[in-house]
Amino acid sequence: MAQDKPPVKRGRKRAVGEHEVVAAAIRLLGARGADAVSIRGIAAELGLAPNAVYTYFPDRAAVVGAVVEHLLGGTDLAALEARDTPWRDRIHALAADLRRRLLDHPGAVQLLLSGPMDGPNALALGEALLAVLGDAGLDPTRAARASYLLIVQVLGSIALEAAELPSPAPAPPTAERVAARREQLRAVPADHYPRTAQAVDVIAAFVSDEQYAWGLDRVLDGIERDRDRASGGEASGGEAFGSGASGGEASGGEVSGGEAGGDASGSRASGGRV
Repeated sequence: MAQDKPPVKRGRKRAVGEHEVVAAAIRLLGARGADAVSIRGIAAELGLAPNAVYTYFPDRAAVVGAVVEHLLGGTDLAALEARDTPWRDRIHALAADLRRRLLDHPGAVQLLLSGPMDGPNALALGEALLAVLGDAGLDPTRAARASYLLIVQVLGSIALEAAELPSPAPAPPTAERVAARREQLRAVPADHYPRTAQAVDVIAAFVSDEQYAWGLDRVLDGIERDRDRASGGEASGGEAFGSGASGGEASGGEVSGGEAGGDASGSRASGGRV
């Protein structure tokens, strides 16, 4: 009678969940960029067969949505909802937080703009932004339009910064990036591009905190002017969205000395917000 064979020992099946899949996608983002975030890439990162990832996400778009939700979930909504803080300061705090978070994961910016932001965290962020604009005195229609304008300004600015980065790793310090841009701009022939050569220091600082805050302030200025016009607080006969500060800004629009931030009227120092 043949002897019974000993039972075959099987290795323990590795258990993962949605959190591990998202974490693997974020690691791939930091190491190899947005194109590396695929079902097969994530499975290889986790040491699994692709079918194991499909257990939690039906396709790549679902994984991307989960990554976006994870990044937006870290936003400090409590600061945005602090009604004892001026509404402009709350929006500046949100914008600075998003910029810092996304430039820590530059590859995520491409993912963020590749599909709708309609998950629970994105909706909560949008709702909180609408509430801030309501606190600023905007009616629901103007608040909705202003919130979209702010999202375009913030994400567009961050996307342009991220596009210049040489790798998907976290962005180098701002001073280092500004210095690199300045060196590149100084190579531009001044006889062909005299205005660019004259504004080298300002253009180099387009990736600075000051420029980011300055651009946001100009949008907020326009939102305030539109609100005041709608409430009858400003004389009629001009665009609803002003170009620059409310009458106190020089028409040239350039800031001397390489500083891209600051309100020309002196009433708000943009550089101090971020």
